[in-house]
Amino acid sequence: MAIEGPLKELGIHDVFQLLDVSRKTGILRVASRLRQNQGTVYFQDGAVIYAEIQSNPHRLGELLVRAGTITPADLSRACDIQRQGDQRRVGEILVAIGAVSPADLEGHVSSQVEEVVFELMSWQEGYFSFQEGLPDEVAAGAVVRIPTEALLMEAARRIDEWSRIEARIPHLGMVPRFASPEESGHGQLDLLPEEWEVLAAIDGAASVRDIAESLERPQFDIAKTLFGLASAGVLTLEDGAVQAAARTPEPADVATLLERAERALAAGDVAAARSLGEQVVAADPHEPAAHLLLGSAAVAQRRDGEAEEHLRRALRFDPMLLDAHRLLGDALARQGRFGEAAESWQRWLRICADVPGLGDHVNQVQDALHAARTLEALLKVPDA
Repeated sequence: MAIEGPLKELGIHDVFQLLDVSRKTGILRVASRLRQNQGTVYFQDGAVIYAEIQSNPHRLGELLVRAGTITPADLSRACDIQRQGDQRRVGEILVAIGAVSPADLEGHVSSQVEEVVFELMSWQEGYFSFQEGLPDEVAAGAVVRIPTEALLMEAARRIDEWSRIEARIPHLGMVPRFASPEESGHGQLDLLPEEWEVLAAIDGAASVRDIAESLERPQFDIAKTLFGLASAGVLTLEDGAVQAAARTPEPADVATLLERAERALAAGDVAAARSLGEQVVAADPHEPAAHLLLGSAAVAQRRDGEAEEHLRRALRFDPMLLDAHRLLGDALARQGRFGEAAESWQRWLRICADVPGLGDHVNQVQDALHAARTLEALLKVPDA
């Protein structure tokens, strides 16, 4: 039996709880167009046995090497054995050759699975689908079995902890810098290795998100570490967009800001994306990509009037912006202006007729166009 729907109607926590209570076995897929990301979670009798996410495709062997649990030579040997026809997973081979203990392997797999699940549980928009049944090789090769109830409790704890962290780190675009002698304390600090690792990544320009990506560690862990260091007076945190506003961006900087804003929007950090986009507009009010980005952020926040304003400006500067036509249709439809929405989607379909690789989007827009025209016809008042 398949279960599917938008997360705005059934939250991701409720989905996990439903699968736990009903002791389901199968595969849960969660996709977010806003984040341009998707994740997969494997359940067995209501417990989570594996999970993976598109934005963090690092293989287990690479994670074990980075953690210092195995050596690159160990991983190379295990991969060679696998290439010679061994059907076991790399982790099982590493255990068999004595490179890692079963307990260490289980610990790393559990951490990897948990981080994926916690990332998915932070999503408030997107679409989920659950299909019952697991491939035999997945069920047989499961290394961990994590009770879903425990994951839900830990996710709730993290949400509560985030509420404290947000006092200093309201979004992932915040930039840490070392405190001046006047700002820092004079006590002796006893830092942990992971804290030293984070300190070494601070350069006064890299944001919380940038540091997490460079260290290939969870954003929550990096934010938590920076929060502790800031509380101890070791560093301060500033809004990256505010830093950018302190100077007039050069043309090259505009491209950099746009790239950072697009990455923030893809990661779901709408506040940071908006702030960066506003800096680009301040530097170049006629940049269509900046208005498209601000329109996309407004659509994500359901601020449809504001979205319409920015998207129409983007199209005035560049009438061939594909995404602007599609998103403008979304914003108009949510305002009940179905005729205008249909016109906008129709323009999108005409422009993208010769663009390859848009099959799924074309189908979605055609469905939306048909629905808009139907609603427009139903809502028309017959002439007296």
